[in-house]
Amino acid sequence: MIWTYYDQSPQLSFMNIYAMRATVPGSVIIDGYCKFGWSKYDSPSGRCATFLEFGNIESPMYARLRHFFLTIYNRMQVKPSSQPIIVSIPICHSDDTESARASRRQLMETIYSVLFDMNAPAVCAIDQAVLALYAAKRTSGIVVNIGFHVTSIVPILRGKVMREVGVEIVGQGALKLTGFLRELMQQRNISFESLYTVRTIKEKLCYVARDYEAELCKDTQASCEVAGEGWFTLSKERFQTTEILFQPQIGGMRAMGLHRAVGLCMDHCFAAEVASDNGWFKTVVLAGGSSCLPGLPERLEKELYKLFPPSMSDGIKVIPPPYGTDSAWFGAKVVSNVSTFSEAWCTTKKQFRQKFRRNVTSLIGAW
Repeated sequence: MIWTYYDQSPQLSFMNIYAMRATVPGSVIIDGYCKFGWSKYDSPSGRCATFLEFGNIESPMYARLRHFFLTIYNRMQVKPSSQPIIVSIPICHSDDTESARASRRQLMETIYSVLFDMNAPAVCAIDQAVLALYAAKRTSGIVVNIGFHVTSIVPILRGKVMREVGVEIVGQGALKLTGFLRELMQQRNISFESLYTVRTIKEKLCYVARDYEAELCKDTQASCEVAGEGWFTLSKERFQTTEILFQPQIGGMRAMGLHRAVGLCMDHCFAAEVASDNGWFKTVVLAGGSSCLPGLPERLEKELYKLFPPSMSDGIKVIPPPYGTDSAWFGAKVVSNVSTFSEAWCTTKKQFRQKFRRNVTSLIGAW
């Protein structure tokens, strides 16, 4: 049976997928946020702007995507026709309305159209959250992706994003954390050259307190060096910055705390009764650069246990990103190294044209 791109991934356990690995020709992997490289290599070989940000934002999506993929192929010094490609798709248009489904379908069809027009032999496009889950050796659970602008809470059952259950979006991400640290540093008259400096300090010094009130009573001073700017010293700012994930009001934001958004998603999963195993959603996998903050998995797990009665909270586990910021890329590496990858996971140019080519011309014009 051939699984075309709109089908959910084959319903296999992670161990089934892992056991099917074989010595196969390498595939090109492009993580939409955005790392690229060969599946046979140990890590991504390069990074660039995301395909949603690439080129002139006023240009049609087809043209921007073509420019994006051509740039990556050129950097990798490989012809598009030489190898299959796996593309991770970021969560966008997260709801389950007819309009959102149409937008997702248009994006997917445009990606396939561009790559096949460039003579890619086979294409596999999978949601980024699903790949982060695969990297954690799971096929079911909730992925919490702390992105640049927003945080997405994505329920996934046997490799399929459960949009009918509900994808939660929290309106704060890495940029809000960096911006709040900047405010705290300005309040202490700590000078810096740019927001990049602040981000570097955040990545080197900030962490999530397991108990915020108790942490306020501790000596938490620490210093780090930023190349070209010297040394910076922070104290309570180290954990006050990240506390807005759980208490957004501290940063003057009106948003749902991360633990409450994850809890709401769990409630929806439990009420939906979509699987005989009511524990499938109790594994929470973190993804995204800011999810690498020390202490975040422990704090989120603690808050989730406080939200639910023991009958519901028993078994909840929060897993840190297994490969840091590159988790989705490594999830794609697992999939692309399966011996049946090209046959069972990919769509060929012929299959795409048979089923969807009649819609491409209108789609390109729409973008």
